[in-house]
Amino acid sequence: MYEWLQNLDRRWVFLSMFLAVALPILFQLQFPETTTDLSRAVFDEIEKLKPGDKVLISFDFDPGSEAELGPMATAFVHQCCEKKLKIYFMALWPVGSAIVEENIRKVIVSDFPEFVYGQDYVNLGYKSGYEGVIKVIVTDLRSLYTTDARGTGIDQIPMCAGVTNIQSMNLLVSISAGYPGIKEWIQYAVTPYPNKLKLVAGCTGVQAPQMFPYIPNQLPGLLVAIKGAAEYESLVNEKYSGPNPDPKYREANRRMGPQLVAHLLMIVLIVGGNVLYFMQRRRERSP
Repeated sequence: MYEWLQNLDRRWVFLSMFLAVALPILFQLQFPETTTDLSRAVFDEIEKLKPGDKVLISFDFDPGSEAELGPMATAFVHQCCEKKLKIYFMALWPVGSAIVEENIRKVIVSDFPEFVYGQDYVNLGYKSGYEGVIKVIVTDLRSLYTTDARGTGIDQIPMCAGVTNIQSMNLLVSISAGYPGIKEWIQYAVTPYPNKLKLVAGCTGVQAPQMFPYIPNQLPGLLVAIKGAAEYESLVNEKYSGPNPDPKYREANRRMGPQLVAHLLMIVLIVGGNVLYFMQRRRERSP
């Protein structure tokens, strides 16, 4: 057995990894999620809001990060709609506005037909300027956003009446893949106005270590990659969707299946490789 493992063709390892990813996708394997405190905190911050409260959701990512951030964006919109919040969408990334429209069609138009554009939700769209956009809208939103993403004058949008800056928002949400994103929202919105603005966020896995120093003061809750999305998704579905939620609200959990099995295989391979290494060392030392 030892000799066979020592001479194992690496292509068998590649095949094993292929099967570890392909089979869970083929058989739609899904596993229950254990919720962490960070994901629970995100859910709770939105649950604290009352119907009619204002929430600003910034889509700060592009299709390259959709695998991790797409499901959490859908879950954010889903929970906000269930809470009957006034949703203000925007984007710091150029493609973000298009992703906003996709989520509006997928969640609001499909499942919440009673929501009226301009009264219950609005897409303010993308503005160039990186963190400069945040610096402006934190004090004077109307100087930058004269129209929404569809070209409607902001004064003609009922839910924008009386909104002069984002300090009137009850909660900020950033779904971020990098710069500009969560860090800039913390630096230029939350930190200067700690008593007026509160932020929760979702980010990619590689970005998460940069966010941890801001927890819990500037950032009470954070969703980390597809695992955080699956945890948050489960909380929202448990509260609002019952035992059989729409598949679009289970996308993060579905994507966790291949990741879990692949990670287990990697652990087995790492442990097995180390066992073989020490067995070889022992044989070399033996007379």
